[in-house]
Amino acid sequence: MAKITRISTKIKILGFLLIILIVGIVSTTIYLNNQTSKDALVVNIVGKQRMLTQKIAKNIFYTYYTKSYDFYELNSAIDEFKEGLNTLQFGDKRRGIYSVPSPKINFQLLNVKKLWKVYLENIQNYKILINEEKTPKRDYQLNIIVQDIYKSNSILLDNVDKLVTMYTENSEEKIYNITLTQYISIFIFFIIFVYSLLQLRSIESHVDTFMTYSKKLISGEDISQLKPMQLEDESETEIVEVGNTINCFIEKINSAMNYSNQALLQSQNASEKLEEITDEFDVIIDSISDSNLSTAHLNNSEDMMIESAEELINSTKKLQKLKDELQELTKSCQPKA
Repeated sequence: MAKITRISTKIKILGFLLIILIVGIVSTTIYLNNQTSKDALVVNIVGKQRMLTQKIAKNIFYTYYTKSYDFYELNSAIDEFKEGLNTLQFGDKRRGIYSVPSPKINFQLLNVKKLWKVYLENIQNYKILINEEKTPKRDYQLNIIVQDIYKSNSILLDNVDKLVTMYTENSEEKIYNITLTQYISIFIFFIIFVYSLLQLRSIESHVDTFMTYSKKLISGEDISQLKPMQLEDESETEIVEVGNTINCFIEKINSAMNYSNQALLQSQNASEKLEEITDEFDVIIDSISDSNLSTAHLNNSEDMMIESAEELINSTKKLQKLKDELQELTKSCQPKA
């Protein structure tokens, strides 16, 4: 995997990750709140199924012992129980309830439906027999059915209780997983935040180094001994580019200053040598002043030497001017007093 070396790329990636995490945390929170309300609704439906089984049994026993033939409450409880089972198995889009959330719960729900089928058959038979003419056979059959309803009601109630427990545990597990995801997202967010601070601190350190070198460059002091900046191998591309630019500027200034100093020193040495030679020629001219011809040639030689000396002096002045201009270059960024 290619290493990221540009500051701009790092900032973009970090910003993108932070945005994704923030959106994820907010979305998870909204989803958690929504699921909590939906799960509470489902658990309430399952809990109501347990209550309905007891209500149905209560109505059966009430009509049996009071010889009442009013089945309105019984039929209402039966219809509500059927509707609850259907909602738990297939869901209800209108209320945002989904179908069975897990195979384990689905298996238990099927057991409840099987028990309910037997339970409902006994209730239907009871309703038929209780409306028939009273006979010993009818009373016997009715008593058997009532006993079956009592036994099957206990079994049905126990299985509905298991179903309530399963739905409650499923809701709690879902909330735990979502909460764990939130904590993990917050932890990753914290890591990215710390990493961002470290990156900003590294950039700030490099900027401080640039400012130090910039102040030295515009201070007007001698920068001939200023060493190039030392950058880490892990530095970002922009930092390396700026550092290389400053180092290149320092190296060029130092190279030009050294060259001008050497040229100036050489010209000064040559000028001094020519002055010595001129002095020697003056002595020689004085010693051979009797010879007109020699004097003429020597005068010509002296003129040539003097002219050469003047040229060297001019070269020295030009080199001095070059040095002054280079020095002005290093001071060009210095603030005016």
